[in-house]
Amino acid sequence: MICAVFDAKPYDREFLTRAASGTALELRFLEFRLGQETVFSADGAQGVCVFVNDRVDRPVVESLAEKGIRNIALRCAGFNNVDLEAAKEHGITVTRVPAYSPYAVAEHTVALLMTLNRKIHRAYNRVREQNFSLNGLVGFDLHGKTVGIVGTGKIGRITASIFRGFGCRVLAQDPYESAEWAAENGVTYTSLDELLAASDIVSLHSPLFPETYHLLDAGRFARMKRGAYLINTSRGKLVDTAALIAVLKSGHLGGVALDVYEEEEGIFFEDHSGHVLGDDILARLLTFPNVLVTSHQAFLTEEALGEIARVTVENLTRVAEGKAPLDTTLLG
Repeated sequence: MICAVFDAKPYDREFLTRAASGTALELRFLEFRLGQETVFSADGAQGVCVFVNDRVDRPVVESLAEKGIRNIALRCAGFNNVDLEAAKEHGITVTRVPAYSPYAVAEHTVALLMTLNRKIHRAYNRVREQNFSLNGLVGFDLHGKTVGIVGTGKIGRITASIFRGFGCRVLAQDPYESAEWAAENGVTYTSLDELLAASDIVSLHSPLFPETYHLLDAGRFARMKRGAYLINTSRGKLVDTAALIAVLKSGHLGGVALDVYEEEEGIFFEDHSGHVLGDDILARLLTFPNVLVTSHQAFLTEEALGEIARVTVENLTRVAEGKAPLDTTLLG
């Protein structure tokens, strides 16, 4: 089976090639993203492998079906960039990697907060310039603070456990509460509005659905505790960025750390250092001294990449052999 791997980075090549060794799978690596303009590159393949910023809408799905593509393999957990209904209509199996390393994302969440709070990024740059002054580097103890976890799936639960280890009080909000888990881990479920009002730190771990789009908008930002920190390592579109900029300008939030951005397609995962950044909203966001942004790298650990590659290759192989993939939640 030939699979066209779109938006392939060097680490994708390394881990996928290793996972496919000894199988009948032939991987064709392509550096550009899948979209209507590039779908022709899937000619001769029986499957495609895509990532979060590949566009797999109805027109692309229809073009893939015309080429005889039978499998769209997502090497990620999110699938909001794929028209599942169109794929089902055309008999294309969509597979994903529902869990690779929740520890990777949870640990990056805390790393972002610690870096922003203790000004580690600023201190690093100062020392490199032989400036050893401590002025402007004051942070706060995490111990005793209240942390709000929005979304208690695997990543949210691990993040909550890490914060509990720091001695934080942890509140949580999720449509599907787990009273047993909360009791065992000293976590208290509450409403989103109550969580926002009480939390010194709010960490987002919700999936992106129509009902969670711009979960944090101007109204919800106004309910947050003055001086609170916001961390988002989940989905960019959970946050209304224009409203976020407004609340940052007002001084209401103490700090913001983001690994995702709602319009990151075409920006994240690429080197734009030699060009003017065309996204005015992101450019404005980067001007705030209390904002820290990483480019969707929370998943980027050896353990996570290895598991992503293993599950993606096994899904492709199973579908090619007429077997059920490892995860069947997208099959309808």
